[in-house]
Amino acid sequence: MAGVAIMGYGVVGSGVAEIIEQHQKMISARAGQDIFVKYILDIRDFPDSPYRDKMIKDFSIIENDPEVTTVVETIGGCGVAYDFTKRALLAGKNVVTSNKELVARHAVEFFAIAADQNVNYLFEASVGGGIPVIRPINQCLAANTIQEVYGILNGTTNYILTRMIKAGLTFDEALKEAQALGYAEANPTADIEGDDACRKICILSALSFGFHVYPEMVRIEGIQHITPEDIAFGDAIGRKIKLLGRAKRLADDQIYVSVAPYLIPAECPLSTIDGVFNGIIVKGDSVGEVMFYGRGAGKLPTASAIVADVIDAAKHNRARKWMDWGDAEPNRIANCRKVEHAYFVRVQAQNLAEVYDIARELFGEITPIEQTASVSSSDGAFLTKSIAEGVLFQKLAQLDDRCGASVVKNKLMLL
Repeated sequence: MAGVAIMGYGVVGSGVAEIIEQHQKMISARAGQDIFVKYILDIRDFPDSPYRDKMIKDFSIIENDPEVTTVVETIGGCGVAYDFTKRALLAGKNVVTSNKELVARHAVEFFAIAADQNVNYLFEASVGGGIPVIRPINQCLAANTIQEVYGILNGTTNYILTRMIKAGLTFDEALKEAQALGYAEANPTADIEGDDACRKICILSALSFGFHVYPEMVRIEGIQHITPEDIAFGDAIGRKIKLLGRAKRLADDQIYVSVAPYLIPAECPLSTIDGVFNGIIVKGDSVGEVMFYGRGAGKLPTASAIVADVIDAAKHNRARKWMDWGDAEPNRIANCRKVEHAYFVRVQAQNLAEVYDIARELFGEITPIEQTASVSSSDGAFLTKSIAEGVLFQKLAQLDDRCGASVVKNKLMLL
């Protein structure tokens, strides 16, 4: 028998209890032993819950119960969730989590404790919700040297950009719509500024390249500065704007890690992923390119991934799975200012021809984008050749200076 304790009875935690209770016979058969929810830990009261008889408020009950073999952590954050996770592992219990922030910050520490205790720390639900991506990278692609992993990792920002593209909404209008539908939080900062996607690409990077990547090592740029003009010029060249988390192995074996809005071509499969859906592409040296697609959040999709890890933990109880990576290697993280990309640059001026002439002097060859009916006569844009980001910033500052005004309004990397 494998008792499960769920920490946090919010949206995801309640979904875990629901799936285990509804599919207990099937889940137990697949695990090879009886799986059941023994405790649900939460500081709140739920008198109308069908699981009210399992509710507790004292973590030590879970910690000291030998019948509990797996603890599910859906509390979130790095406060009490960190303390309870560490204590559960030290007590010789498997821990399964959807907490991307905790994994991105403390996975290496938890891996070491899990190894000492011969238990598992599993986190399939921390990236992509119900999309299976952690286990496939760790197991199915284990024979590959991963060259690159990138994708749409945040459903909120993808919904906002989709509505800006398809309905012509401004960023503020699309954000308000997302909030009204429950796709964005009242405080959407972590989503729109790229922090949520950053935590996820940290996990995917570590899993793919073998060493921990902390959020502060990642170049982060959000979508709050994207305008209808950017959308229109992108459409004119057959590209869409998507917020991507990206980790790429460079020629010198350094790893470039970023979260930023990219202009991606129509032939890229990610260009067709709209709304709250996520998509992740992994490139291996043997398998080539593989893609994972689905709902990246939500009660049951995320709970589905958690319960799959619960089954895995039961199968490997006291027989640890190989699911970890080494500590951070800061010297292997590429300086983003030195990494080269081709760029889209949007400008605004009454004399665009003069701006383009100066841009040619600064950048060499550029490709002006033809104006569309949806932008004003003073709005313009051009594409650069591949250039280091640090050099780009210098030249854009020179462009403003030479034009005698702040003509540069935005810049985006091209995928």
